Amino acid sequence: MTTSTLGRVNARTTEPLGTFLRSELKPKGELITTFNVISVILMLATAAILAVRFWGGLETVSNLDQLFPWGLWKGFCVVTGVAFAGGAYVVCFLVYIMRLEQYRPIVRITVLNGFLAYVFYAGALLLDLGRPWNVINPVIGNSFGLTSVLFLVAWHFMLYMGAQALELSPAVAEWLGLRKAHRWLEGLTLGAVIFGICLSMLHQSGLGALYLMAKPKIHPLWYSEFIPLLFLISSIFAGLAIVILQGSIASKVFRRELSASVRNSHTRTLVGVARISAGAMMAYLFLQLITFVHEHHAAYLTGVWGQWFLIELLGFVAIPMGMFMVGASQRRVGMIRAAAVLTVIGIVINRLNVSMIAYNWNAPQHYVPSWQEFVVAAAVVCAQIWVFRWLVRRLPVVSDPPAWARHESATAEGRP
Repeated sequence: MTTSTLGRVNARTTEPLGTFLRSELKPKGELITTFNVISVILMLATAAILAVRFWGGLETVSNLDQLFPWGLWKGFCVVTGVAFAGGAYVVCFLVYIMRLEQYRPIVRITVLNGFLAYVFYAGALLLDLGRPWNVINPVIGNSFGLTSVLFLVAWHFMLYMGAQALELSPAVAEWLGLRKAHRWLEGLTLGAVIFGICLSMLHQSGLGALYLMAKPKIHPLWYSEFIPLLFLISSIFAGLAIVILQGSIASKVFRRELSASVRNSHTRTLVGVARISAGAMMAYLFLQLITFVHEHHAAYLTGVWGQWFLIELLGFVAIPMGMFMVGASQRRVGMIRAAAVLTVIGIVINRLNVSMIAYNWNAPQHYVPSWQEFVVAAAVVCAQIWVFRWLVRRLPVVSDPPAWARHESATAEGRP
């Protein structure tokens, strides 16, 4: 257990809960940093932009119209952001189902990142709805669209966020020193994990299924009957790429909070994740090749769209796949991290191609996001990072839990 974690646990056992929480609100890092200054400016600008948006409507701050009703806020924050949250269900599957204990040290921080991604990116969806107050209708039964894929995805989102909150609840109980609650919550963790894995796989593919009905609008190089499966598979290596980058950044930013198990397993974890990512990318390329040959898409490669498609597929899938393979076999951490960066860029390009760039590709005037849309999207990411950083420095997600919690967790999962 690190010194900072030990001090926090001891303070909680000797202080009233209210006093403890007030002390935890104090900053635990530098306040005046480049990131903090830029992100505060972005969030203040976003507050002003959203005030105008909700007062005057979407047309006052965005370039959306009837031809392009889904823009950057859905294409990036939802369609792309949810893919980056895929690491949570993949790592939970490896640890709780496959029983690969080498990945256990990163379970909590990965689930935390996934949970916050859903909270902020699904929350950003409300900004893009013409009448956001109607979002409650499917929940209260006022307007059940039982034949709608979007209705299904919405319920998956809501239930999965609940499952992830339950997976994280033991860490909250450890932070607050709630032993009885911790024992009860630990007993629910495995069920929440299994439920969450099923939900995540369903809605990752469900996001792709949304575009099955848009065949006349999406460029043929990006449309496929396999698109639900492609979205699911790409969420695997997208989420794991974020795990690699998150772990690399956390090893420097949160070095005071890192437990010995996280530090000692860092390289081995990156190598294992790189191997899994390469396998998923190989499956993704295979499905893309099947679609390309079966649909006779070679004729589309002669123009600008064909060149853009090859850049996406070769430059941001095939090349990082090879880098993952070489990096894993030779244990070259730098190459694995570089491959993860390329993978993240590739996922952004692919999801924006499907949802925005190659959508209504032959329209006379194409949608280009306004500067306000870019500012709000950047502020959403910054706000998530702020909350993530605040929680990591307080909850035992990368640090060792107290001894009593480790014993209860091992007992609940049947580990020695």
